[in-house]
Amino acid sequence: MYQGVVLGGTSLEKTKRHPTIGNNVVIGAGTTLLGPITVGDNARIGAGSVVVKPVPAGATVVGVPAHVAGRRKPGANLNHGNLPDPLLRAISESLERESRLEERVLALEKALARLVPSALPVQSRR
Repeated sequence: MYQGVVLGGTSLEKTKRHPTIGNNVVIGAGTTLLGPITVGDNARIGAGSVVVKPVPAGATVVGVPAHVAGRRKPGANLNHGNLPDPLLRAISESLERESRLEERVLALEKALARLVPSALPVQSRR
């Protein structure tokens, strides 16, 4: 458990109000866990996450509110610095899609140029 973690209750009733943390769990700095939830064994919670739902064993959760970003393989290292980055994954997927679309546009422009030479884009006529 890193610095600044909050394990908070969500009610004033005389019942279980705070999270239960399993074994070998990594909780990142500044994380907030609220309510009578359970964090399963070998789970990882990314820094700054807000967890309000149970975390399955072996899962990696990140975000506000926290969502499952991956699953831990048995025997994998619990190194907090190796948590998956869902934003980086989304950006990488977007860049790959952009690259494929650019290739398709170029192929379509070449096919169109063979059919109608005057239809070439201005940049391609040089």
